[in-house]
Amino acid sequence: MEKYGAGSIVVSDYDPNWPTLFEQERTRIKNALGSFALAIEHMGSTAVPGLPSKPIIDLLVGVPSLEEARERCIEPIEALGYNYVPEYASWIPGELFFRKGPPGPWTHHVHLMEPSYPRWDALLVFRDYLRGHPEAARAYANIKRPRCFVKRRHRSVSNRQAHVRRGDDGESPRMARGCTRSVAAPNLTYISELNVCSWRHETDLPGRSGDVRS
Repeated sequence: MEKYGAGSIVVSDYDPNWPTLFEQERTRIKNALGSFALAIEHMGSTAVPGLPSKPIIDLLVGVPSLEEARERCIEPIEALGYNYVPEYASWIPGELFFRKGPPGPWTHHVHLMEPSYPRWDALLVFRDYLRGHPEAARAYANIKRPRCFVKRRHRSVSNRQAHVRRGDDGESPRMARGCTRSVAAPNLTYISELNVCSWRHETDLPGRSGDVRS
């Protein structure tokens, strides 16, 4: 079993270069897939200003057909330096997953799915809520920091790997500032589907060095 890095999950302070890195990669993927890429979104913690995160840029790519994407998207994305991870489909069958970078400290993830897939909205609603509610983002950061190896500019703190369970929420939907969709305030123990993937299953996917997996 290949562990994430050396078995630890590293959370870094927010880097203001992350949006630029996303835009650069978005352009490359759009050029590779053309009109077949219906939308390309920056998702996950690196998409939330000020939020600590694993330093991995996550890109959510919408396609009209996942079945067709298997035929026409894998090769062009791999040509950009990504590795396709077919094992991921056994956990989330509605998504094609790619990653780029050296084993362990992957630099980019691509999550390719149909926008009608429920996970699409779940990921973006969570992102938009944190973007629009800085106090919630700070509380979420406080959940992450004690459970991870936290990398800061001048010091680091080592703790156990994060395992955060999903929670339910009874609040009514409301619009987060800067959001274009209706967002219900989440229980902060709810981690977006992305983070459940990245933190709970990232260390469990079988693979070989330099080839496989978040």
